[in-house]
Amino acid sequence: MASTTTPLTLPVLPLDNEVVLPGMVVPLDLSDADVRAAVEAAQAAARSTPGKPAVLLVPRVDGTYAATGVLGTVEQVGRLSDGDPGALIRGRGRVRIGAGTTGPGAALWVEGTTVEESVPDPLPGAVAELVKEYKALATSWLKKRGAWQVVDRVQQIDGVSALADNSGYSPFLTLEQKVELLETDDPVARLRLATEQLREHLAEQDVAESIAKDVQEGVDKQQREFLLRRQLEAVRKELRDLNGEQAGDETDDYRARVEAADLPEKVREAALKEVDKLERSSDQSPEGSWIRTWLDTVLELPWNERTQDEYDIRGAKAVLDAEHAGLDDVKERITEYLAVRKRRSDRGLGVVGGRRGGAVLALVGPPGVGKTSLGESVAHAMGRSFVRVALGGVRDEAEIRGHRRTYVGALPGRIVRAIKEAGSMNPVVLLDEIDKVGSDFRGDPAAALLEVLDPAQNHTFRDHYLEVELDLSDVVFLATANVLEAIPEALLDRMEVVRLDGYTEDEKVVIARDHLLPRQLERAGLEPGEVTLEESALRSLAGEYTREAGVRNLERAVARLLRKVAAQHELGERELPAVLTDADLRGLIGRPHHVPESAQDPAERRTAVPGVATGLAVTGAGGDVLFVEASLADPETGGAGLTLTGQLGDVMKESAQIALSFLRSHGAELELPVTGLKDRGVHIHFPAGAVPKDGPSAGITMTTALASLLSGRQVRTDVAMTGEVSLTGRVLPIGGLKQKLLAAHRAGVTTVVIPKRNEADLDDVPAEILDKLEVHPVADVRQVLEIALSPATAEIPVAAAA
Repeated sequence: MASTTTPLTLPVLPLDNEVVLPGMVVPLDLSDADVRAAVEAAQAAARSTPGKPAVLLVPRVDGTYAATGVLGTVEQVGRLSDGDPGALIRGRGRVRIGAGTTGPGAALWVEGTTVEESVPDPLPGAVAELVKEYKALATSWLKKRGAWQVVDRVQQIDGVSALADNSGYSPFLTLEQKVELLETDDPVARLRLATEQLREHLAEQDVAESIAKDVQEGVDKQQREFLLRRQLEAVRKELRDLNGEQAGDETDDYRARVEAADLPEKVREAALKEVDKLERSSDQSPEGSWIRTWLDTVLELPWNERTQDEYDIRGAKAVLDAEHAGLDDVKERITEYLAVRKRRSDRGLGVVGGRRGGAVLALVGPPGVGKTSLGESVAHAMGRSFVRVALGGVRDEAEIRGHRRTYVGALPGRIVRAIKEAGSMNPVVLLDEIDKVGSDFRGDPAAALLEVLDPAQNHTFRDHYLEVELDLSDVVFLATANVLEAIPEALLDRMEVVRLDGYTEDEKVVIARDHLLPRQLERAGLEPGEVTLEESALRSLAGEYTREAGVRNLERAVARLLRKVAAQHELGERELPAVLTDADLRGLIGRPHHVPESAQDPAERRTAVPGVATGLAVTGAGGDVLFVEASLADPETGGAGLTLTGQLGDVMKESAQIALSFLRSHGAELELPVTGLKDRGVHIHFPAGAVPKDGPSAGITMTTALASLLSGRQVRTDVAMTGEVSLTGRVLPIGGLKQKLLAAHRAGVTTVVIPKRNEADLDDVPAEILDKLEVHPVADVRQVLEIALSPATAEIPVAAAA
């Protein structure tokens, strides 16, 4: 029997997907806001009353609270095993939940009444039998799980209520079953329910064990059948030998295939040796499967298959021009290669000394300029098969040279697999992202590529898996990379580097009009004539909405624009066909993201104050503008010295020291007030502090920023510069001039200062860019200051320049 007495007011501690029964001790995570609020409220209430803090543990199923909870006392507050704050709570007794009320803290408080349970003593015969049955079932289940220590604990429980609530520890009970146990007030009924649940679980376990036994018996039967069939085959073979009968088998099939295949002589000899091994090996030997896999690989390789090169030089050039705008250097190199191949073929010089005229080109440039797609265009122009080998993230040398056949699951390397996939011995193989190859304890894949990419060695390339010579001398290898410095020097020496420095704005407009727009119209489900982008819109997208060396973001902007138009048409807000101009862009895809510095208000420009200069840099994503800021510390607050910020490398830090030393030694000559530099700290900062920067090409930029700070003269907004500075004031040459000039043009700069010794590199810069830039080759820093610093209008104190 159960009777309801003793009213209580307790904070609610909700339990999601968990039920605590009386007698259970559970740890709870205090990082949960509801748990922490309930425990803190209980602790606050316990300060004014004797005893331990008490909470009401209530299961919450899908946001709904149960009608019955458990009175729990907070035994201990500390840290759980994982280090998180937690509390140890013991369930004391059932509580029937009543109406809500108020209490201290942020927890939910409710009124409740305890459920007092009573069981007759001594137990009636039926109840005693029920207790005995539950203990027997629990003991059987615990022994199956190997929980021998818990068996004694269960046998020592005498109370009917405690025995029924002990089933709350059972992991096989569902949440609904535990809630049912909690809400059953009568101890005898609760024990009967727990006994029934345990009996059902044991019955399910017996069925599962029976099924597993049947499955094992089926497997044993299959194994016996396999053994008997093998014995039967052996008996039949002996009978055929006695009767002199001939029967073809798998080894005879491999021998016939090797004899019929058009293989090089040395490869044929190696294959026949492996067939001999296969004939001698046992059918149960794992070596037999290895030999079969090796023979299949050798027979599938196109040893003497070659595609006929297209020697229509004008046609090949037309294909390259049609599929890629710009990239004249790469197109010229491919055209030269085809022209030489044609002349050698006409004169009968196709093969000399076992080598053919393969080529190894490295296409180096920022992302999105078309390096990967160019490889497919080269194959198209030459009439060859095209295979792409992705090397990004490859760290295992066996990925290139293959695994030894002694390893389980051995495979040939990626080069051999590429030849096999191409179906010919003279494909165009694109080694994509060769600068992303890594090395670890498994070897250096870049070192394994040395033989592959060496025209003097790759005609006798040996894969570890094949262990026969493979002629790669007729393969055209194209490698792509973003950063040239990440390629090992020995590997770079075997390749002819062709730089793709990015596109001009005019080239981007042509690419968007001829290639990107038709492709995105199809992807947006629009007909070619339904949406037309005028040149002004394309130019605005390339210049103001995207700023990059390649065209990936430009294609995304075009795709976004077409999606907007398609959605508006489906909503009935726009009629098709539509013609979009630059005036329509803001309403469709928002404001421009890249406004040139020269287009901003003069007072808002970075160079509007002395001490700020504009430099040019080359990053992995192409050229970019780089601002340099300089300031002087107050003599009373800071000491002398040089402070550099902006995540700079060692070379750039040294350039700053050189710039400061030059101004200190030549300040009087330049009419700069450098006497204050001895007692005042100099701070040079490069914005975008999260981006690492290094290199000597910012030397004249830092010198100009410091000279502007000391003289009070602003640096011209339309001037950007690049060049290394020496202690004597000489401007030394730098690299990446083309990418830097393209970046200056994208940023709206009109005047660029470059080293005199880089003047020859201007031949690589497109003529349309040079027409829009005023380039000043200089040899001395004094010339830089004359060009970059605006004329002095008034005397500005040095302290104010900071």
